[in-house]
Amino acid sequence: MLKTTLAGLRAHLLRLMLTALAITLGVGFVAGTFVLTDTMKAGFDRQFTASAEKVSVAVLTHDDAKIPESTLRAVRAVQGVQEAQGLVRGDAALIGKNGRAYGQMPTVGMSITTGPLARYTISKGRAPSGPGEAVLEKGVAGHTGYQVGDTIRVLDKKGVARSFTVTGLVDVGVDQEIGFRGAVGFTPQVAAQLTGERGYVEIDVKGAAGVSNDRLRTDVAAAAGSSYTTVTSHGLAKRLAASSGLNIDSIATFFLAFAIVALFVAALVIYNTFNILIAQRTREMALLRCVGATRGQVFRGVLVESAVVGLLASVLGAIVGIGLGYGAALVFDSGNGMPSGSLVVSPTPFLVGVPVGLAVTVLSALMPARAATRVPPVAALRTQSEERARGRAGIVRIIIGALLGAAGAGVGVLALTAKPGEGPFLMVVAAGALIFLGVVALSPLIVRALSGVVGGLPARIFGVPGRLALANSRRNPKRAAVTTVALTVGVTLMTMFSVALASVRSTADGNLRDHYPVDYQLSAQSGQDDRPIPGAAVARLRGKPEFSAVIEVRTASATVDGRKEDVGAVTQRYLGRDIKPKLAAGSLTDLRPGAVVLRQDASGGSAPRVGGTVSLRTAHGAMTLRVAAIISGESILPEILLDESDFTRSFGAKDPHEVFLIAKKGVSTDASRAAVDDALKDYPAVRVSSAADIKDQLSKALDQVFLLVAALLGLAITISLIGIANTLTLSVVERTRESALLRALGLTRRGLRRMLSLEALIISLIGAFVGVVMGTALGWAAISAAVDGAVLGLPIGRIVLFILLAAIAGVAAAIMPGRRAARTSIVESLAAE
Repeated sequence: MLKTTLAGLRAHLLRLMLTALAITLGVGFVAGTFVLTDTMKAGFDRQFTASAEKVSVAVLTHDDAKIPESTLRAVRAVQGVQEAQGLVRGDAALIGKNGRAYGQMPTVGMSITTGPLARYTISKGRAPSGPGEAVLEKGVAGHTGYQVGDTIRVLDKKGVARSFTVTGLVDVGVDQEIGFRGAVGFTPQVAAQLTGERGYVEIDVKGAAGVSNDRLRTDVAAAAGSSYTTVTSHGLAKRLAASSGLNIDSIATFFLAFAIVALFVAALVIYNTFNILIAQRTREMALLRCVGATRGQVFRGVLVESAVVGLLASVLGAIVGIGLGYGAALVFDSGNGMPSGSLVVSPTPFLVGVPVGLAVTVLSALMPARAATRVPPVAALRTQSEERARGRAGIVRIIIGALLGAAGAGVGVLALTAKPGEGPFLMVVAAGALIFLGVVALSPLIVRALSGVVGGLPARIFGVPGRLALANSRRNPKRAAVTTVALTVGVTLMTMFSVALASVRSTADGNLRDHYPVDYQLSAQSGQDDRPIPGAAVARLRGKPEFSAVIEVRTASATVDGRKEDVGAVTQRYLGRDIKPKLAAGSLTDLRPGAVVLRQDASGGSAPRVGGTVSLRTAHGAMTLRVAAIISGESILPEILLDESDFTRSFGAKDPHEVFLIAKKGVSTDASRAAVDDALKDYPAVRVSSAADIKDQLSKALDQVFLLVAALLGLAITISLIGIANTLTLSVVERTRESALLRALGLTRRGLRRMLSLEALIISLIGAFVGVVMGTALGWAAISAAVDGAVLGLPIGRIVLFILLAAIAGVAAAIMPGRRAARTSIVESLAAE
């Protein structure tokens, strides 16, 4: 029986090649994920170890404390210390080529150590050696466009711009803070002067020859004192890895989720392929039963066949995964702060990928194998056409599908009626899974119903080939359903992510209009609260005719009802006219001396109502304020808003920490932005944000997420298209006599190819339509369950594109089967049994 099975496998090898390709791609995704994570982990380890190995012992601080110069001198005096250097880190805002400070937060100003303790790699140029030289972190250089030899300007602690020549680009490795903020490097003396930092964030020590790190650590720890942590190079490497902020396991989980989707789609392809093969080999199976093969032997024969295909394809998939993983690692390395390094291949891709691929293949072939055992020996006496099953949906399948769909709908309704949050979102995910299983169970009915709708137009336009294609798509709904479900998975997920991201964009736009009713916001960089916007800059803006309102916001710290709180004041004449927050109670016109306006979410349950009082205590004295109004929801106003005169009396004259600008009607965006830039040309540290900038940043971020998801789901869709091509290829073999008869009756080769193309088109469109409907519903439900007040965003263009791409890809998948059918001899085909 084993010889018979292997002989049958060789006979049907070409028919199984597309199935093997589906397995190979699915396993390749799994194996590639492990190769990627192993390579990244090894790269991190090499980077952290290489950086730490230059240091024998490191003295580290706790929290934001600094190590004083006296401690550095004490460490240098320890016997066995060859060299010791303190590392300086502080704020040093880099001014970009546009004349504004770079980034949301000021870049890190850091000392660059040379010699034996040179921790960082100069990737281009050289380290700074004088007071007028600096190096740029390579990520900042890429974003700003500065190169070696350029002159840059950096703001010192007092906000004064100083000029430096870029002597090199530095690679600081995986540093969470620098990865977010960027960095500019100087000599240690310049770094201390520029940042104004009095002390060090770390002291690196290089031991003399022959001195062990453990012994040196003990001596250095005694000299430094118990206020600091002293570690060896090994301990420093572990701390660097822990503080990197990167979780490789999370990255692996993310990619494995898409690999599971790809394997699921591959399983559908495998199931359909073996189902068709078993149906085509009815007489072969019956003959085996006639010559003495038992049901068990037939069952095991089919499983052995699937196991051989699964094993070979899985091994090939693991090999393909090595290339995929290394390619992904190179993509991560390019401009993403990931460490480069050589390929790392552990046994895991083979130990996990091959068994998973083998298991998926065998499990997918179980039902077709079971069907093979039901073939009676008498079937060997019948013609092949007599044994063709027309798989229909049974009553049990219909009941199960209806119950699953109803359960999913019920869970979805409960999720959407609950308060938005993580719990309802997970409920929507569970509801989506139940509904999808229900759709899978009912897919033969859905395909049969939709084939008439989708195939009606091609049947009318393309005549006989179109009508034949429609009939073929409906002749075996179960087979067509499995084929379309494979494509539906990918289209559903693509549409779901598109709708969810579009809804996030629409919701954010709506919130921006409600809570950001201004054209520009001026503020200091984050973390620079001690640097208000200069009054001279505000005066320049007030003199610009392009603006109808220049609204100043001043803030200070005070004790309100016994709690330390931030309070503020705004330019009051614009309150209620240009700035109109939503009010829960009271009126903004009642904000006068002795009154206060509170925000509802900041006031808490025990907060006084309108007409109640709060106490305010500052360095200038105390006062009792009456609550004039309570604001509901988000607002650009301070949470505790005082009258302007009360604020000045309590805190003195202060420059604003924020300024909001509203352009006059009829002034273009370009003209208003030019006016802002002109007024602030002497104040590079002032950060300018606009509603358009915020929308653009959000759009770019969401587009990047979509492209990543689309690329990962593209593999699942590719596998589903392989399934369509495989189904059509096997159908061509199955319908050889039928195709020949059509040719004999006058159907041309072109007509036969068109018939198969239209059949693939109908199947693809059904899968795409079902996927679009499910994806739209699930995407909207997910964002509604997760975000309060979500606004539906429907990316019509992308949805239409998904449908068109599915149609084009389906037709392309039918090219090879169509050519094969058209080349087949009419006489030979009619003579074949």
